[in-house]
Amino acid sequence: MALLELKDVKYSYRNEYQTVDAVKGISYSFDVGKMYAIVGKSGSGKTTLLSLMAGLDIPTAGEVLYDGKSTAKMNLNKYRRENVAVIYQNFMLFPLLTLTENVMFPMEQVHVPLSKAKAKAKEMMTKVGLKEDQFRRYPAMISGGEKQRVAIARALGTGAKVILADEPTGNLDSANGRNIMEILSKLAHEDNYCVIVVTHDDSFAAKADEILRISDGLVVVNE
Repeated sequence: MALLELKDVKYSYRNEYQTVDAVKGISYSFDVGKMYAIVGKSGSGKTTLLSLMAGLDIPTAGEVLYDGKSTAKMNLNKYRRENVAVIYQNFMLFPLLTLTENVMFPMEQVHVPLSKAKAKAKEMMTKVGLKEDQFRRYPAMISGGEKQRVAIARALGTGAKVILADEPTGNLDSANGRNIMEILSKLAHEDNYCVIVVTHDDSFAAKADEILRISDGLVVVNE
């Protein structure tokens, strides 16, 4: 059974002028050990789809299933804390917290003891290639590529098996983008995470095990 599954997922919303059918009936299965890329033009529905998988909303019709259970029947706050982790293009780090404190933050929200959270944070930061002398720095003191490594470490600290990344290389130069791509690929293939990436970067998408090409709210090509 797939860890995460979309079953005829649809999502509509009403703006000031009209009803927008952002996702029009997508079915797909995602499992651990693979990296998936979701690609498509702006407005195609790919980011909306990622938000539904992240539990930020529930489908208008159809189901998002995690481990066989519909997210519509779950406590979405608990689902987001424990089962999925989201990495954003803009890093979303707290500027007044050190890198260690940033990585610890979601663990503290689920009452992981301080000493255990700190040890886990250091372990995850080392895993993504950060050096120990950086752990006490603040986000303004490091590069964009290093900030994204912190964001990935923070995602790993929660224990979630699904990592959702929304344009994770969008604010990075090509060299740092390749580094982040390699980290996410290793997490899927070596550490058995389910990694799902929304990207405009064709070179990133080419490294994925499977590509979902979205157009006008539908999957048009599966590769």
